Amino acid sequence: MVPGNRATLLPDGGDFFTALIDGINRADSLLLLEFYIIRSDRTGLMFAEALAAAVKRGVRVLLIYDYIGSFDTPSDYFLRLRQAGVLCRAFNPPAFRRGLGLLDIRDHRKMAVIDGIQALVGGVNIGSEYSGHGTVGKWRDAGLIIEGPAVAGLCRLFRETWEYDGDSFPSGCHLTELLPGQGDDEVGIIGGSPHHSRSAIRRTFRLAIAGASSSVRVMTPYFLPGPRLIRSLLRAARRGVRVQLILPANSDVPLVRLLSRGYFHPLLTNGIEIFERQQEILHAKVMLIDDHWSVFGSANLDHRSFLRNYELGVIIDSTAFGGQVAEMIENDLERSRLITLDEHQRRGWLVRLVEVLFSPISRFL
Repeated sequence: MVPGNRATLLPDGGDFFTALIDGINRADSLLLLEFYIIRSDRTGLMFAEALAAAVKRGVRVLLIYDYIGSFDTPSDYFLRLRQAGVLCRAFNPPAFRRGLGLLDIRDHRKMAVIDGIQALVGGVNIGSEYSGHGTVGKWRDAGLIIEGPAVAGLCRLFRETWEYDGDSFPSGCHLTELLPGQGDDEVGIIGGSPHHSRSAIRRTFRLAIAGASSSVRVMTPYFLPGPRLIRSLLRAARRGVRVQLILPANSDVPLVRLLSRGYFHPLLTNGIEIFERQQEILHAKVMLIDDHWSVFGSANLDHRSFLRNYELGVIIDSTAFGGQVAEMIENDLERSRLITLDEHQRRGWLVRLVEVLFSPISRFL
């Protein structure tokens, strides 16, 4: 944990995108941007125009996008960015000589670093459904701004990702190593990758839950946590911690939502509260411990985020920031429906059969 930071909550995807464009427009020297999905829709075009304008005024712009995550984006979109002077890096494009297994390694991070002094992180991709500009299928997302010495950790992660598979980092792109304090928040940066013998992301979640004394609140769009995280949640509930999970009522991956229910019975029988967020598709990835210890980032509570993706977790130790996150979660709970044990046990035989048949592949979703 690094002291001397200031964390600012961005409680909605629209807030994140507005802050992102504002940061790009204010940049003086260097922009480091890393996103899993970049679309060529209205939001993507606004993003591209802001990057091109930054290059024109002398800003070095480095962009990493995931090849598979942005597969549907026309190649012309990235060609125009390169022609405008943006240095683009597609993460892990197919190379069949290396084996098809590497296609499963994806860069799922979402972050932007402005001039090495300010960073935006969260679950927001570059697309209209995330930013609130979409006419249908809007998603519920969240993020935060970090200012202070912890930003240097994000710069180092970005460079490591850029150099994945042997690419050298562009010369002349100075990365700040140490910044003066900007506030009173302690911030930790966790970089998860498939190269770790143990999942750093999963370990962070488990340690956070183990340290809870009064409450654990989790919002996640994809809940396939595996037995270790389930045990952590159950231990917390058994020692008197109030545990609340907010999951999506509507999902872009219906099979994941269905398989998630296979974990509900032991949780509900041990007093853990499970809610389904109504209306928008939940995409926010937030954990709040005792209303002061927050975890934001790109990781879901599933095997893919734990073991096969490049992910990013940001820990914020701050009572003031935690209070803002608690208020945000309360607003989401008001838009959520509580799932009862009786309701869960009354689900039909067909649903139970699908849960059993597809549970072996849950670690690959």
